[in-house]
Amino acid sequence: MKVNTSNLRAGCILAEDVFKLTSKPIISAKTVLTAEHINILRAFLVQSVVIENTQIDGSEYIDSLAENVQTEREKKKEEESFFRKFLKSVQKFKKEFKSWQSGRPVNIANVRFLLLPLLKDIKFADKEIFSLYHLSNKEEYLYQHSIAVAVISAYIAHKLNYDNGEIIQIALAGCLSDVGMARINPRLLTKAEPLTEEEFQEVKEHTRFSVKMIPEQTLIKNDARLSILQHHERLDGSGYPLGNRDIKIHPYAKIIAVADTFHAMTSERLYRQKQSPFKVLEQLYQDYFGKYEFKVLNALRSGIIRYTIGSQVRLSNGDKGEVLFIQDKSPTRPLIKLLSREDIIDLEKNRHLFIEEILDYKSVL
Repeated sequence: MKVNTSNLRAGCILAEDVFKLTSKPIISAKTVLTAEHINILRAFLVQSVVIENTQIDGSEYIDSLAENVQTEREKKKEEESFFRKFLKSVQKFKKEFKSWQSGRPVNIANVRFLLLPLLKDIKFADKEIFSLYHLSNKEEYLYQHSIAVAVISAYIAHKLNYDNGEIIQIALAGCLSDVGMARINPRLLTKAEPLTEEEFQEVKEHTRFSVKMIPEQTLIKNDARLSILQHHERLDGSGYPLGNRDIKIHPYAKIIAVADTFHAMTSERLYRQKQSPFKVLEQLYQDYFGKYEFKVLNALRSGIIRYTIGSQVRLSNGDKGEVLFIQDKSPTRPLIKLLSREDIIDLEKNRHLFIEEILDYKSVL
């Protein structure tokens, strides 16, 4: 949908890069616009931009003057898009969460119902899974995180060849892993600075609260309930609430742990900027060595590196390039030919640069 810049409002999502006499976009596609972004567009005298029909809060953008001529096929495609379903699910989950804060019991059927549309084609959602960080919004983080952990956990479970029933259980556990946050002081959930040690100890109690709040019933199995309690445990025993080590941690919890950390590190937080999924993956392998199960990390990585020679990517400095060669030992750091000039960059030798996102997949599948 093409709209006049003067009609933009915070929460709109850019559908296309915005250029203004520059080789690099002044604002990239999938950016969730803030008042600051809108002021930048106006300062650059950008007259109009193309945005998504759905805003970050899941509502439709309505502008009687917008150029929004769509065929029925285009409308149907947008309605069925992963991002649209994700944003709708986030808003439904937000209503559920607020009801838990007011003391109402957790309705597992409601949570399962809002997740199922996202799980339907999870095995085909490689690009979408690793583009979720674009939608990251610090005000909506708590609700986005629960849905994102669910779908990323389900995606990893699919890569590990779990059957459909178990994938749904793992997704449910991932989504419900932070239910206990509804019992934490709301002030801590919206604090703009890092938590103090005392505050962090209080927040850590959310794993125990979560299990207590989730009823024992047939819609959620005991394995899933156990993984909710354990999703902050780490293989080296440094996690919580019990400090369990490798063999005492349920396989579901090991999946949710990776999904939880990966989405948290790629998301915009009240006290931290979002990071590239490629950069975060490297950190999980290197800086967090020994804390997460390798086969789970490898399953996640197998999706993010599902590109071949010819794929187009955007680098962390804004340059666009084409993948020329992929090294087996360092698949997240291929050889890149820049599109704007004939330079070739070896990301293995240029460690300050990394892939920000994949623009066009040339998939082997």
